[in-house]
Amino acid sequence: MKKHIRVILICLSLPFLWTSCTEKKINLGKDISFDKEENVHYGQSSEQIMDLYIPHTKTIKEKNIFIMIHGGGWRSGNKSQLTFFTLSMMERFPDHIFVNMNYRLTSETHYGLPNQMNDIKDVSAFLEKKLGYSSKLILLGNSAGAHLSMLYAYKFDSYKKVKAVINIVGPADLSDPGFKNYQEYSFVERRLVDPRVVESGTSRIDFASPVKWISESSPPTLSYYGNSDRVIPSSQEKILDSVLNKNHILHESYQFNGGHLDWDKHPNDQFLIKKIEAFLKKTGKK
Repeated sequence: MKKHIRVILICLSLPFLWTSCTEKKINLGKDISFDKEENVHYGQSSEQIMDLYIPHTKTIKEKNIFIMIHGGGWRSGNKSQLTFFTLSMMERFPDHIFVNMNYRLTSETHYGLPNQMNDIKDVSAFLEKKLGYSSKLILLGNSAGAHLSMLYAYKFDSYKKVKAVINIVGPADLSDPGFKNYQEYSFVERRLVDPRVVESGTSRIDFASPVKWISESSPPTLSYYGNSDRVIPSSQEKILDSVLNKNHILHESYQFNGGHLDWDKHPNDQFLIKKIEAFLKKTGKK
């Protein structure tokens, strides 16, 4: 990665530079620059914050928005995990707006859903008010963030604002016997979904499974899975591809060499970015 991006990350990591890094212009070279607003509050909770990157471009046309959603088993993690990858994406997509968001985490006292779905919805509403127009959204998440991206796009996006989903090592079917080996599965069963929001006749696990909500109107989906992932079994990729095929949804699926956390390591990260660019061109959304 270029030296100037490393400098930006140093700025983000030093407490005594916090104020100067809060709002500034980020230069990525090749006439690529963004205005950055850090830790913007989009809701009342202290967890509801995001980093916002708006490009400097000569065109005044409405810009598509990447919403980056971190992983962490629904109960941990932070947007800082995706900062470096977000900057790499900004180099490849200089005409897009980028949001790197935190969301309310699941705990023994707070259910994850529907809160985490509402957080994505609130980010979208915040952006629409700030920008003055309703933009097309591209949801990109890894692990639990990929699950939330798919679930929101397939079930909760009632106004069809999501035009593409980038699913990176995301669980798509929580009822899959292979996924039940996940070490936190009992927590997922108990605390991911508030039972009060589940429709009669639907289990909480099915309610939280993105594949259960795929229809012919679901958005195009690109998936990326590790060939030696011990967290997300290979059956998840197969199940998701099968349901997308059945519903005639444009989709692509790729594998990288490595485990659950290796997707953003070189050369896996650059391969993924190239595939995202090609995929969005196919969908006509870039």
